[in-house]
Amino acid sequence: MNLTSKPLAVIIFVFMFGGIALTSALGWWQTESTKEPAAYTEGEFAGQANPADIRGSYTFGDVANSFNIAPEILAQAFQVTDPEPATFAVKNLETMYLDSGYEIGTNSVRLFVAFSLGLPFDTTGQEIYLPKTATEILLAQNTLAPEQIAYLESYTVDVKPATTTEGEVAPAPQAESTPAVESAPTAATSSEESEYVVKGKTIFGDLTGWGVPQTVIEQIIGAPMPNPAMTVKDYASANGLDFEAIKTQLQAEVDKVKPK
Repeated sequence: MNLTSKPLAVIIFVFMFGGIALTSALGWWQTESTKEPAAYTEGEFAGQANPADIRGSYTFGDVANSFNIAPEILAQAFQVTDPEPATFAVKNLETMYLDSGYEIGTNSVRLFVAFSLGLPFDTTGQEIYLPKTATEILLAQNTLAPEQIAYLESYTVDVKPATTTEGEVAPAPQAESTPAVESAPTAATSSEESEYVVKGKTIFGDLTGWGVPQTVIEQIIGAPMPNPAMTVKDYASANGLDFEAIKTQLQAEVDKVKPK
């Protein structure tokens, strides 16, 4: 049987839009991501949202929906002055604190949420910094374990963002410390370990020098290799990328080639 163009067009229309209508009715059709982090798959907290899966593209509102922490609390913790904190994207913290000398971004929010709610979060081998304002909120809850307090003592820094969320220049950071936490990091790491750790100050030349192939780097960043003297964090900020996500992928490649 030969179909003319008109009946064929009708059949295609029915299949296309009828299928969309059916999948929408069944809840299978989604036009945008749900912004819901993955859940723990085992243990006491199985089924609950895992802070380790918070993405840089999430807003404080998205985090609040999954973890029941008010956007205003997150804004206070990270010194965000946006009049509508629920719309503030987590990845923007990297830009706010770019000139602070410390990596404060998506991983910092993950740590804050986990410690605040008493959820499991592996900090082994990670240098995750929190501004003093965030640590003060956590300490005020009086729910931290001794090892969590010890971690905060090493990775709490008294800094202010270089720019506010309205684009104004913020006051220069004050070198102060509090009785509860030290302002400077004191975690002990060997020179060998730190040499092969991807940080905000790591340049692309370091990566190739450690043995990571240029082609692999280009696959991760989705673009040609930039100036080897450029830091990974600066590149991510300049191109609207999630530094924490890129850092994790690059670190995995570094771990493959670093000396055992």
